[in-house]
Amino acid sequence: MTTVPLLEAGRLTVRRAGRAVLDDVSMAVAGGDMVALYGPSGSGKSTLLAVLAGLEPPDEGDVRFEGRDLHGLPAEQRRALRRGRIALVLQAYGLLALLTARENVELALRLSGRDPAQARAAATGWLEELGLAGRAEHRAEELSGGEQQRVALARALAGGADLLLVDEPTAELDEANRDRALALLRAAAARGAAVVVATHDPAVVACCDRTLRLTDGRMPAPADPLREER
Repeated sequence: MTTVPLLEAGRLTVRRAGRAVLDDVSMAVAGGDMVALYGPSGSGKSTLLAVLAGLEPPDEGDVRFEGRDLHGLPAEQRRALRRGRIALVLQAYGLLALLTARENVELALRLSGRDPAQARAAATGWLEELGLAGRAEHRAEELSGGEQQRVALARALAGGADLLLVDEPTAELDEANRDRALALLRAAAARGAAVVVATHDPAVVACCDRTLRLTDGRMPAPADPLREER
Protein backbone atom coordinates (compact mmCIF):
# COMPACT_ATOMS: atom_id res chain seq x y z
CA MET A 1 0.00 0.00 0.00
CA THR A 2 1.37 3.43 -0.94
CA THR A 3 1.42 6.03 1.80
CA VAL A 4 1.00 9.62 0.67
CA PRO A 5 3.20 12.06 2.62
CA LEU A 6 1.52 14.87 4.52
CA LEU A 7 4.82 16.73 4.62
CA GLU A 8 7.70 16.57 2.15
CA ALA A 9 10.99 18.42 2.28
CA GLY A 10 13.22 18.44 -0.77
CA ARG A 11 16.93 19.28 -0.78
CA LEU A 12 16.78 21.83 2.02
CA THR A 13 19.84 23.98 2.56
CA VAL A 14 20.12 26.73 5.18
CA ARG A 15 23.28 28.83 5.48
CA ARG A 16 24.32 31.05 8.37
CA ALA A 17 27.49 33.12 8.36
CA GLY A 18 28.71 31.20 5.34
CA ARG A 19 28.17 27.78 6.97
CA ALA A 20 25.56 25.23 5.91
CA VAL A 21 23.43 24.52 9.00
CA LEU A 22 21.31 22.24 6.81
CA ASP A 23 22.90 20.72 3.73
CA ASP A 24 20.72 19.11 1.04
CA VAL A 25 18.23 17.51 3.47
CA SER A 26 15.21 15.60 2.12
CA MET A 27 12.51 13.76 4.08
CA ALA A 28 8.83 12.84 4.04
CA VAL A 29 6.29 12.11 6.77
CA ALA A 30 2.81 10.64 6.40
CA GLY A 31 -0.18 10.94 8.70
CA GLY A 32 -0.07 8.32 11.45
CA ASP A 33 3.74 8.24 11.41
CA MET A 34 5.88 9.09 14.45
CA VAL A 35 9.42 9.91 13.38
CA ALA A 36 12.51 10.55 15.49
CA LEU A 37 14.83 13.23 14.14
CA TYR A 38 17.95 11.98 15.89
CA GLY A 39 21.29 13.67 16.29
CA PRO A 40 23.60 15.45 18.74
CA SER A 41 23.23 19.07 19.80
CA GLY A 42 24.24 21.36 16.97
CA SER A 43 23.35 18.89 14.22
CA GLY A 44 20.64 21.14 12.76
CA LYS A 45 17.52 19.53 14.25
CA SER A 46 15.98 22.75 15.61
CA THR A 47 16.64 24.60 12.37
CA LEU A 48 15.03 21.82 10.37
CA LEU A 49 11.89 21.93 12.53
CA ALA A 50 11.65 25.71 12.09
CA VAL A 51 11.89 25.31 8.31
CA LEU A 52 9.33 22.48 8.29
CA ALA A 53 6.92 24.68 10.29
CA GLY A 54 7.24 27.56 7.84
CA LEU A 55 8.97 29.83 10.36
CA GLU A 56 12.31 30.04 8.59
CA PRO A 57 12.73 29.92 4.80
CA PRO A 58 15.43 27.68 3.34
CA ASP A 59 18.13 29.14 1.12
CA GLU A 60 17.54 26.23 -1.24
CA GLY A 61 14.93 23.50 -1.55
CA ASP A 62 11.26 23.45 -0.63
CA VAL A 63 8.74 22.19 1.93
CA ARG A 64 5.39 20.85 0.77
CA PHE A 65 2.42 20.45 3.10
CA GLU A 66 -0.31 18.41 1.40
CA GLY A 67 1.46 19.11 -1.87
CA ARG A 68 1.48 22.89 -1.42
CA ASP A 69 4.71 24.87 -1.29
CA LEU A 70 4.61 25.99 2.34
CA HIS A 71 7.10 28.83 1.98
CA GLY A 72 5.37 29.98 -1.20
CA LEU A 73 2.18 30.74 0.72
CA PRO A 74 1.47 34.26 2.00
CA ALA A 75 2.65 34.84 5.58
CA GLU A 76 -0.92 35.00 6.90
CA GLN A 77 -1.74 31.60 5.41
CA ARG A 78 1.35 30.10 7.05
CA ARG A 79 0.31 31.64 10.39
CA ALA A 80 -3.20 30.21 9.95
CA LEU A 81 -1.74 26.75 9.39
CA ARG A 82 0.33 27.06 12.57
CA ARG A 83 -2.76 28.15 14.51
CA GLY A 84 -4.72 25.10 13.45
CA ARG A 85 -3.00 22.35 11.49
CA ILE A 86 0.73 22.59 12.27
CA ALA A 87 1.84 22.63 15.91
CA LEU A 88 5.43 23.42 16.89
CA VAL A 89 6.97 22.95 20.33
CA LEU A 90 10.24 24.84 20.62
CA GLN A 91 12.98 24.26 23.20
CA ALA A 92 12.30 27.76 24.54
CA TYR A 93 8.60 26.75 24.99
CA GLY A 94 7.23 30.15 23.95
CA LEU A 95 4.89 30.53 26.92
CA LEU A 96 3.56 33.90 28.06
CA ALA A 97 5.16 34.38 31.45
CA LEU A 98 2.31 36.30 33.14
CA LEU A 99 -0.45 33.93 32.01
CA THR A 100 -1.26 30.79 33.93
CA ALA A 101 -0.57 27.35 32.54
CA ARG A 102 -4.27 26.99 31.69
CA GLU A 103 -4.45 30.43 30.09
CA ASN A 104 -1.44 29.66 27.87
CA VAL A 105 -3.15 26.56 26.49
CA GLU A 106 -6.57 28.22 26.36
CA LEU A 107 -5.28 31.25 24.47
CA ALA A 108 -3.86 29.08 21.68
CA LEU A 109 -7.22 27.34 21.33
CA ARG A 110 -9.11 30.64 21.29
CA LEU A 111 -6.82 31.96 18.54
CA SER A 112 -7.60 28.87 16.46
CA GLY A 113 -11.33 29.64 16.72
CA ARG A 114 -12.49 27.52 19.66
CA ASP A 115 -15.48 28.58 21.72
CA PRO A 116 -14.29 30.06 25.06
CA ALA A 117 -15.97 27.39 27.19
CA GLN A 118 -14.65 24.60 24.97
CA ALA A 119 -11.17 26.11 25.01
CA ARG A 120 -11.16 26.30 28.81
CA ALA A 121 -12.38 22.71 29.20
CA ALA A 122 -9.87 21.39 26.69
CA ALA A 123 -6.99 23.28 28.31
CA THR A 124 -7.91 21.90 31.72
CA GLY A 125 -8.20 18.37 30.37
CA TRP A 126 -4.86 18.37 28.57
CA LEU A 127 -3.03 19.76 31.57
CA GLU A 128 -4.52 16.93 33.63
CA GLU A 129 -3.35 14.42 31.01
CA LEU A 130 0.18 15.72 31.49
CA GLY A 131 0.05 15.63 35.28
CA LEU A 132 -0.34 19.39 35.74
CA ALA A 133 -3.81 19.65 37.28
CA GLY A 134 -2.35 21.11 40.46
CA ARG A 135 -0.30 23.70 38.55
CA ALA A 136 -2.94 24.88 36.06
CA GLU A 137 -3.57 28.22 37.82
CA HIS A 138 0.11 29.03 38.37
CA ARG A 139 1.70 31.58 36.08
CA ALA A 140 4.19 30.23 33.59
CA GLU A 141 7.05 32.14 35.23
CA GLU A 142 6.33 30.24 38.47
CA LEU A 143 6.70 26.82 36.85
CA SER A 144 9.81 24.67 36.67
CA GLY A 145 11.47 23.98 33.33
CA GLY A 146 9.91 20.53 33.14
CA GLU A 147 6.47 21.92 33.96
CA GLN A 148 6.81 24.59 31.30
CA GLN A 149 7.84 21.90 28.83
CA ARG A 150 4.65 19.95 29.58
CA VAL A 151 2.48 23.07 29.26
CA ALA A 152 3.97 23.72 25.83
CA LEU A 153 3.26 20.12 24.86
CA ALA A 154 -0.32 20.39 26.17
CA ARG A 155 -0.81 23.51 24.07
CA ALA A 156 0.40 21.69 20.95
CA LEU A 157 -1.68 18.57 21.54
CA ALA A 158 -4.86 20.38 22.51
CA GLY A 159 -5.42 21.84 19.05
CA GLY A 160 -5.60 18.44 17.34
CA ALA A 161 -3.04 19.49 14.71
CA ASP A 162 -2.39 17.31 11.67
CA LEU A 163 1.36 17.84 11.99
CA LEU A 164 3.23 17.98 15.30
CA LEU A 165 6.85 19.17 15.28
CA VAL A 166 8.36 18.76 18.73
CA ASP A 167 11.87 19.80 19.77
CA GLU A 168 13.45 17.74 22.58
CA PRO A 169 10.14 17.13 24.43
CA THR A 170 11.70 15.07 27.23
CA ALA A 171 14.84 17.11 27.93
CA GLU A 172 13.70 18.23 31.40
CA LEU A 173 11.34 15.38 32.32
CA ASP A 174 11.77 12.53 34.74
CA GLU A 175 11.06 9.00 33.55
CA ALA A 176 7.39 8.95 34.55
CA ASN A 177 6.60 12.27 32.87
CA ARG A 178 8.69 11.32 29.84
CA ASP A 179 6.62 8.17 29.39
CA ARG A 180 3.40 10.14 29.84
CA ALA A 181 4.43 12.67 27.19
CA LEU A 182 5.52 9.99 24.73
CA ALA A 183 2.26 8.07 25.19
CA LEU A 184 0.30 11.21 24.26
CA LEU A 185 2.45 11.79 21.18
CA ARG A 186 1.91 8.17 20.17
CA ALA A 187 -1.84 8.67 20.65
CA ALA A 188 -1.67 11.70 18.34
CA ALA A 189 -0.06 9.54 15.66
CA ALA A 190 -2.67 6.84 16.25
CA ARG A 191 -5.46 9.33 15.47
CA GLY A 192 -3.71 10.15 12.19
CA ALA A 193 -1.36 13.03 12.92
CA ALA A 194 2.17 13.12 11.53
CA VAL A 195 4.59 13.52 14.45
CA VAL A 196 8.25 14.54 14.14
CA VAL A 197 10.28 14.56 17.36
CA ALA A 198 13.78 16.06 17.42
CA THR A 199 15.77 14.27 20.09
CA HIS A 200 19.07 12.84 21.23
CA ASP A 201 17.29 10.61 23.81
CA PRO A 202 17.44 6.89 22.90
CA ALA A 203 14.21 6.30 24.87
CA VAL A 204 12.36 8.66 22.53
CA VAL A 205 13.89 6.98 19.47
CA ALA A 206 12.70 3.59 20.73
CA CYS A 207 9.13 4.93 20.94
CA CYS A 208 9.06 6.12 17.31
CA ASP A 209 8.19 4.21 14.16
CA ARG A 210 11.39 5.17 12.37
CA THR A 211 14.48 7.30 12.71
CA LEU A 212 16.01 10.04 10.58
CA ARG A 213 19.62 10.70 11.54
CA LEU A 214 21.00 14.21 11.18
CA THR A 215 24.73 14.87 11.55
CA ASP A 216 26.40 18.21 10.85
CA GLY A 217 23.33 19.32 8.93
CA ARG A 218 23.30 16.32 6.60
CA MET A 219 20.91 13.39 6.35
CA PRO A 220 21.54 10.27 4.26
CA ALA A 221 18.91 10.14 1.49
CA PRO A 222 16.95 6.84 1.53
CA ALA A 223 15.82 5.21 -1.70
CA ASP A 224 12.24 5.49 -0.40
CA PRO A 225 11.69 8.64 1.74
CA LEU A 226 9.00 6.84 3.77
CA ARG A 227 11.23 3.87 4.62
CA GLU A 228 14.09 5.20 6.69
CA GLU A 229 15.78 3.28 9.48
CA ARG A 230 13.35 1.44 11.77
